[in-house]
Amino acid sequence: MLHQLLAEFMGTALMIIFGVGVHADEVLNRTKYHGSGHIFSITTWGFGISIVLLIFGEVFINPAMALAQLILGNISLLYFLIVSLVEVLGAVIGSLIVYVMYADQFKLSEKDIDPIIVRNIFSTAPAIRNLPRNFFVEAFATFIFLTSIMAISERVGDVPGMVPLSVGFLVWAVGMGLGGTTGFAMNLARDLGPRIAYTILPWKNRANADFQYGLLIPGIAPFVGAIFAALFAQYYLGL
Repeated sequence: MLHQLLAEFMGTALMIIFGVGVHADEVLNRTKYHGSGHIFSITTWGFGISIVLLIFGEVFINPAMALAQLILGNISLLYFLIVSLVEVLGAVIGSLIVYVMYADQFKLSEKDIDPIIVRNIFSTAPAIRNLPRNFFVEAFATFIFLTSIMAISERVGDVPGMVPLSVGFLVWAVGMGLGGTTGFAMNLARDLGPRIAYTILPWKNRANADFQYGLLIPGIAPFVGAIFAALFAQYYLGL
């Protein structure tokens, strides 16, 4: 159990290093790839998650996936609670590592970049704040995402390397097709961990961390999507 929890911790941290790192690279001043755009960012998220799965194997790196597995009877309630906490902590550490990597760029950008844009390097935010619709988008995107992962694992799980590669393409597709309204967190740890890290970083011109949005939309909505994904996978797909 300890080995698996370490894998979840390190895997989530590495996912965040790739994901928050690419946003820092794209947004901050005096980076090599400043202004590269959303395709650059979404592709890095997708391939980064593929690398995490290749290194650490069958990890959740997402409390919503852990909930789906709890509903399917594959893990215990205690393990679900512990692994979710471990994943959030991994996301905090990954975010702090990104800050250390880009500390010079953060300092140079402090007076020039909108504090909300800096906050959004770490956490997600809606393009248009409409909480009921934002909630639906995150729940539905998570439903598509988790159902697809479970189907991929069932269909091609015996082919070496195919699951990580397929999940990477899935992240790319979901990000491009469903991510334009909320930023497609689909993962409590992915949003809450970096949001917590943002609140403790030495940043003078800090925006409000907006935990109201963070806890409701990327916090709760993915769990709703996970419930429907587990039920659909079991009763329709027969997984």
